[in-house]
Amino acid sequence: MNSFSVREHSRPSVLDYYATRESRWGYQLFLSNTRHFGYYDIGKIWPFPISKALQRMEQKLFHQLNLTTGSKVLDAGAGVANVASYMAKQGLNVEAIDLVDRHIELAKANISLRNLTDKISVSKMNYQDLKFEDQRFDGIYTMETFVHASDPEKALSEFYRTLKPGGRIALFEYDKANEEDMPIAAQKAYEHVNHYASMPTFQMFTYGVPEKMLKKAGFVDIRIEDLSPNILPMLRFFAIAAFIPYQFIKLFRLQSRFVNAMSAVEYYKYRKYMRYVSITAKKPE
Repeated sequence: MNSFSVREHSRPSVLDYYATRESRWGYQLFLSNTRHFGYYDIGKIWPFPISKALQRMEQKLFHQLNLTTGSKVLDAGAGVANVASYMAKQGLNVEAIDLVDRHIELAKANISLRNLTDKISVSKMNYQDLKFEDQRFDGIYTMETFVHASDPEKALSEFYRTLKPGGRIALFEYDKANEEDMPIAAQKAYEHVNHYASMPTFQMFTYGVPEKMLKKAGFVDIRIEDLSPNILPMLRFFAIAAFIPYQFIKLFRLQSRFVNAMSAVEYYKYRKYMRYVSITAKKPE
């Protein structure tokens, strides 16, 4: 595909990605440690206040789950429990899991500070190997964390196993065009970012693949909603903020150390070849 291929280099783990100073400081500086895009009205340009947009995306996720008060849900890749906290405040009981020790510590502190310890539990766990019994949850969701799955089919199998009959799944993630439908420069950009940010599932998720994987896992009523226009103000803001650092990163070949800055510019530059999507489905009754 090009003279340098990331396939020649071992992929950093998700733990490596979240341990970088850029990830730790960047998420704190721009998103108060939240790790997802905000939701805006189509056509809006100004991205502020970001906190309001973040909450609107969490609200969108809550409505997509369409669960009743008291339902038990799994937050698969909970980060510092900001999304879990929103769900708990809407009346859901949340089991929050993550792989990153620092995230788990911060999540527990946030939950205690918000007086939500009776609504949210936190544990270290890989969502590809859940330690829960069958048919435990009424709903399962991911908020831009399923892209990190090394084996998405195994993860979906685990989600299916631990959902109750009629249980719902909501994945807020990214997919993209097939390589033959994008220029070489875009192919290279996605491959590099997805490699260094440890997002193998995003690399796999070309248009139509998420639906096929969900169907294979046994899910029905699969629906995809394209939310790309709704994240554009934040995507544009990130690209502008990262543009000058991006030039130096490329000049000194520091892409592996500053993958978030790279993704901010290159995702915006090649945005016509990717989508931000809400994927919902349910386990048959």
